[in-house]
Amino acid sequence: MAFVFEGRSFARGFVALLLAAALAACTTAPEPRIIRAPTSTKYAALVVDAGSGRMLYEANSSATRYPASLTKMMTLYLLFEAIDTGRISKATEIPVSDHARGQPPSKLGFKKNQTIDVESAIRALCVKSANDVAVAVAEYLGGSEDAFAGMMTAKARALGMNGTVFRNASGLPDDGQRTTARDMAVLGMALQRRFPHHYPYFSATQFAYRGKMVQGHNELLKSMRGVDGIKTGYIRASGYNIVTSVARGGRRLIVVVMGGDSARARNAHVAELIERYLPDRGRSDPGNPLDLF
Repeated sequence: MAFVFEGRSFARGFVALLLAAALAACTTAPEPRIIRAPTSTKYAALVVDAGSGRMLYEANSSATRYPASLTKMMTLYLLFEAIDTGRISKATEIPVSDHARGQPPSKLGFKKNQTIDVESAIRALCVKSANDVAVAVAEYLGGSEDAFAGMMTAKARALGMNGTVFRNASGLPDDGQRTTARDMAVLGMALQRRFPHHYPYFSATQFAYRGKMVQGHNELLKSMRGVDGIKTGYIRASGYNIVTSVARGGRRLIVVVMGGDSARARNAHVAELIERYLPDRGRSDPGNPLDLF
C-alpha cells in the first residue's frame, strides 16, 4: 500500500484505510461510557488518535455531509503545496477579481483591482474564513474556481478521501459539495503530517491586516487547553462543523464534529469528547481495542 504525501513515504491511502478498519471494528466494540451525542439528523463525529491512527469514537462518520468552511482546509492544502514547490512565495500578490469581491461574508472586503499577499491570504483563510480570499486563491492557482475545485477533488482522492467532492473553494452552499467526518479527519491529519512548518497558522486567533485587527471564529482555541486548530464552518444545510486538533501529555487527537445546532453546543460536545479521550489527569480510555499500527 503506497500512500504518498508528496515528498514523503507514507503508505497510499494509509490514514484512510486505518480509519476504515477502525470504523468496521467499532460496530462490535461498545463505548465504555455513553457520550451525550446530539440528536440532530446532521450530526456526525469522529475522534482519532493522530499518533497511532486508532479510532476512539465515531458516529455517522461515513455519512454524507456538507463541509461548509471546512472546505478551506483543502484550499489551504493546495496553497501550502504551491508554496513548498516554489510556484509562489508568501510575498506573492494575488489579484482579487470582481467575482471574488462579490462573495458573501465572511469576507475581508476589497476594492476593485486590489490584491492580497499570500501570507495574509493564509491568515485570512485560517482565522477569518474569508470567502473572498478563498475564491481569489482558487482563481490564481487554478485559473478559475471551477478548475480549482477539480484540483481539490483530485487531491482528496489522492489522500483517500473517497466520500468528498468539492465544487468551490470556500464552502458556500452548493448541493454537489459533500464530504464525511472521516474524510475531514483524514484531511486534518494530512495537513499536520505534510505541512508541519505551516501548521502553526491554524492556532492563530487574530491577525493584523491593513491597520485593523481581524478576529477569528474558533473559540476553542481560547478556551480549551491544548487545542491548536484547525477549522470551523457553518452553512444552514450543514449545521455547525469543526475539525479540532488537541495535544496534551505527548498525545494528539483529531476531533471532528459536524451538524451542531449552535457553535456553543458544538464546542461543548467537542470539549466533552476531548475530556473523555484526552483527560488532563490519568489515563484516557483506550477506546477501540484494535491497534492500527
